[in-house]
Amino acid sequence: MNRREFLVRSSLLASAGLLARSSLLAEPSATPTVPVKTPAGPMATKWTPEFRPLRNGVGIFLGRGGTIGWLSNPDALMIVDTQFPDSAAVCLAGLPGRGDRMIDVVMDTHHHADHTGGNGVFKPVTRTIVAQANVPELMRATVKSGQEDKQTYPDTTFPESWRKDFGSETVTAKYFGPAHTRGDVIVHFEKANVVHLGDLLFNRIYPVTDKAGGCSIRGWIARLETAVQTYPADAIYIGGHGNPKFGVTGGHADMLLQRDYLSALLAHVEKGIAAGKTKSDIIALENFPGFDDLHAPLPNRLQSNLSVAYDELTAKKG
Repeated sequence: MNRREFLVRSSLLASAGLLARSSLLAEPSATPTVPVKTPAGPMATKWTPEFRPLRNGVGIFLGRGGTIGWLSNPDALMIVDTQFPDSAAVCLAGLPGRGDRMIDVVMDTHHHADHTGGNGVFKPVTRTIVAQANVPELMRATVKSGQEDKQTYPDTTFPESWRKDFGSETVTAKYFGPAHTRGDVIVHFEKANVVHLGDLLFNRIYPVTDKAGGCSIRGWIARLETAVQTYPADAIYIGGHGNPKFGVTGGHADMLLQRDYLSALLAHVEKGIAAGKTKSDIIALENFPGFDDLHAPLPNRLQSNLSVAYDELTAKKG
């Protein structure tokens, strides 16, 4: 380890509040618990870092923000999404099999801060940060004034597909078109048969519909159907977020349930428009009928989902 890497690593360990990576993996009682604000409301909750192996050197890190995927094998280290700086530091400090090795690739599945906010933590020890070609522009559009120097952008981009062989593993990333945003990619660890969907899958919870970021509900429905047709039925699918009852991993059935919810959302709004109802009347639902697993106390994201669906259906063409 050279002096620069030693200093970077030492500062990250200090910020994570850890004396050694092994303590995070071997001693649950030493795992830091940090109060954070939840996206659903002002009530604080606590998060507990967890490294969860899935298979063949691929696993997930649960912390604060969108689910981090990781590949750790003798040939390479790879991270998918980076959460926020504090949880990114914990992930980096405890990444299985890292030692003093550089991380070969960080892949951002899309531009949202809870998936890219930790880029700056990983960058000093990472060879390249990769994302779909629209992601840097979308990140720049959302950065707050005066915070530009704190944003860490991907240094490698691709329009439609990316592929890399890592010894015993091959990883691909593909962009199929606008959905949750206009920069979502699906990452496939081919040999492990694990697929990271980013925020294309909110497992059994109301999703974020980011109109400013290019959300297309129709496109999202199509992307989920394409993913089911493209990737194996026996793959483990990683979602960006999930209902605690169901977790962040699932399969085709979970993806199709989200597709069905989005389809029902459009049908509900379309029916209201045809009946001459106002937008405010159409979006005035506390929870969406027929999808009890998604139900959440107010404030939840349903009205935002309905509002984006209304705007999409009433948008002038051309």
